[in-house]
Amino acid sequence: MKLVQHFTTHGLCAGAGGLDLGFELAGFKHHHSMDIEPLAVQTLKLNRPHWSISRADLRDYSIAASSTPDVLLAGVPCQGFSLGGKRQDSDPRNQLYKHVVRLARENQPRVVVIENVLNLRTMRCPKTELPFSQKIAEELKSVGYVVHHNIFKMCFHGVPQTRRRFVFVAFLHESPEGYHLPPPDQKTTAIREHLFDLANDKDRPINLPNHKPAWGFRSAVHTETGSPFSSEEVVVPVRFSRTASDGHPVRSFDSPFPAVDTATVWGWAQGNVVAERKRKDREKGKHIRNPNAEVTLWRIQASRLRSFTHREYARLQTFPDSWEFVGGNKRDIHKQIGNAVPVEFARRLGCNIMTALKCIDSKTAFPRKEGQLTLF
Repeated sequence: MKLVQHFTTHGLCAGAGGLDLGFELAGFKHHHSMDIEPLAVQTLKLNRPHWSISRADLRDYSIAASSTPDVLLAGVPCQGFSLGGKRQDSDPRNQLYKHVVRLARENQPRVVVIENVLNLRTMRCPKTELPFSQKIAEELKSVGYVVHHNIFKMCFHGVPQTRRRFVFVAFLHESPEGYHLPPPDQKTTAIREHLFDLANDKDRPINLPNHKPAWGFRSAVHTETGSPFSSEEVVVPVRFSRTASDGHPVRSFDSPFPAVDTATVWGWAQGNVVAERKRKDREKGKHIRNPNAEVTLWRIQASRLRSFTHREYARLQTFPDSWEFVGGNKRDIHKQIGNAVPVEFARRLGCNIMTALKCIDSKTAFPRKEGQLTLF
């Protein structure tokens, strides 16, 4: 009887587990996950008590030679590169990838996966002036890896968001003949199948972890009028924060969402919904940063308003409803969800790499997908 091959993964900076979980769903055997954030570690332990998990600092982390995985997964922190951060090329977090390269050199896993933000291609390393994307690829090549990388728009990979991620897939010595990274779908993924049931639950909330919907959103700029409305009126998704944005704050169920991040606040509006731009009182108003600004700000008015629950954010990141997040406050959980790799994208990437490893072992060419697209 032929034994089934189980390829293993070891997750670095695993966060809430999106990348590691996706690879498990693709058929990989989990070996270990680590992260420096205590709440992320608690989330992992709660959801996967059978996993080996540790809290550790990547800068002094090591993997025993006897425990070298087939695939080393690395979701290194992106705050130093992210458009949502300060984007300082000298941010020490920008150098954490070097410890992924170090572990690749020391342990020689068959595949190294590094996931990060789009801005990797534009920010430059202070010492070499090379884009960080090029610098990371060159360092992986210097320790024996053949490197493939691309930018992935999540809504073309089963995730209802337009967020883009930069992914490196590096094979030790060689990749299979004809290898290509996962091609995008022909159509984007809309939010309807992910959120409609939770938004329009007719005041009988579905019982799920991290899901406690409560109407009555309090805001200094958006207005819940309490005016009568038909119970048949559909609840619509709206953006409460970043009110100066050019994008309309009322979204459609039949389109993907903008990127779910750690800063933007989303919610729901129902009944007599109005969104319009208004000029802010920059003489007597509160929290005036620039009294000379001329920009108008979006203001939402509706019979009732509520913010997204954590479960609704998690669904946009394609976490299963059973995956529960641990945190002392809303910010703790929102940060874990916003920083995560979308699970469905990770699963598809895992399936791609699983196929590649099998091709290498059987000395066969990687299957070609007809009509594949490349997105930039």
